[in-house]
Amino acid sequence: MNNYLKEMADFCGIKKNLTTHTARHTFATTVTSANKVSLENVSKILGHTSTQMIQHYTRVLDHSIMDDINKVKNYSPLNLS
Repeated sequence: MNNYLKEMADFCGIKKNLTTHTARHTFATTVTSANKVSLENVSKILGHTSTQMIQHYTRVLDHSIMDDINKVKNYSPLNLS
């Protein structure tokens, strides 16, 4: 599998060493986080038994931080608007 990924990287001009580990990390970080998939579901998708393992793969994306900040900013517990 890693040899196929290396071939694809060469064909696409990607300089990074692509591996299945890199693919899992990219999937967990960009695809699932960007689409707001819960850590619990990502953990199950990747076959982990706990969400602690998934934290190894995921990174917080800047836009997800901004989305959360905007949710807090727009939240009005007294509904004063």
